[in-house]
Amino acid sequence: KDNQIDMFLAIGGGSTIDCAKVIAAASLYEQDAWDLVIHPEKIKGALPVYVVLTLSATGSEMDPFAVISDLTLNEKLGTRAPCLNPTMSILDPTYTFSVPAKQTSAGVADMMSHTLENYFNNVSGSEMQAGFSESILRCCIKYGPIALKEPDNYDARASLMWCSSFAINGTIKCGCEVKWCIHPMEHELSAFYDITHGQGLAILTPVWMEYVLNEKTASRFAQMARNVFMIQELDDLKAAQKGIQALKQFFFDTMKLPKTLREVGICEKDNFEIMAKKAASKCAGSFVPLTQKDIVEIFNRAF
Repeated sequence: KDNQIDMFLAIGGGSTIDCAKVIAAASLYEQDAWDLVIHPEKIKGALPVYVVLTLSATGSEMDPFAVISDLTLNEKLGTRAPCLNPTMSILDPTYTFSVPAKQTSAGVADMMSHTLENYFNNVSGSEMQAGFSESILRCCIKYGPIALKEPDNYDARASLMWCSSFAINGTIKCGCEVKWCIHPMEHELSAFYDITHGQGLAILTPVWMEYVLNEKTASRFAQMARNVFMIQELDDLKAAQKGIQALKQFFFDTMKLPKTLREVGICEKDNFEIMAKKAASKCAGSFVPLTQKDIVEIFNRAF
């Protein structure tokens, strides 16, 4: 305000872009900027945000969301408003050639998690959206390992950039909206322990899948197994189990992501109850409803 700034340039990944979005909105707001995080309805406008993407992961370059942390409060919260969509984003795959292996893997897990959160819904007749989601997942599975082995492989980095944007820009959720449940759980992990977001998602996702898998949910998991991992199994429950195992192998063996919370430095369970309580309040209406007790158990199994 003092310098009459009229636009913002975010050069980086999701955290940089999200920070710029909220600053852009706060520039037109007279009170504490944190208000805009906890009360998105107070966002009435924002200065233009331009993006040069250097890390494919969150999709912030093409969405109206921003996730902001206050580690003094152990809070990691998402806010949103149409005016937070970037005015323009430059996506040049060569700018991601130098992304380290750890962040490349975490980014792939992040975009796959965005896709899976939308994919697991209870809306009938959403086969087009499911098919699009499956193609994004297959693309991540194909090009993620190539980007790890060949960081300067243009096609791999370009394909992952496409996946990053389309996993969360609204295309695959349109007409089959569902509350997300893995992200609220992981946001609590990051808020309390400041871990890498994509790594937390990779740890929690297979655990959640195994926890909610039953005769009722098996058909959707089996669809993922057959259409994403090409598993040839007629029995839905067996196909689902093999699909989850294939995802674990991809995350932990191929992409070298950590398997447990202990591997990312979480060596105690003191905060699980309060974290689960906060997460449960944000994921009502998800594919499978989760209580505080359910989420504590998922944290324990991921430990």
